[in-house]
Amino acid sequence: MTRMFNPPHPGEVLREYLGEMTVTEAALRLGVSRVTLQRVVSGAAGISPDMAYRLAAAFGTSPELWAGMQMQFDLYQASKLQRPVIERITA
Repeated sequence: MTRMFNPPHPGEVLREYLGEMTVTEAALRLGVSRVTLQRVVSGAAGISPDMAYRLAAAFGTSPELWAGMQMQFDLYQASKLQRPVIERITA
């Protein structure tokens, strides 16, 4: 899989999927709290596996789509962190 340069938070994509629907209405239909969904849409929280399945069912997508977006976002954010030099482990 090719890594995206600065991929958007999945919440930004979700906001587009919601269109004119309010977060409150979407949360009710997804069976989650409004606060939970607002945190995802605002980028303050990530998409959990459970949320990925809920979104997939609601929008006719796959849970892998949502989980994959979250993974790409997380990996990109992690790639910006400084790490110590790590020697390769050989057997």
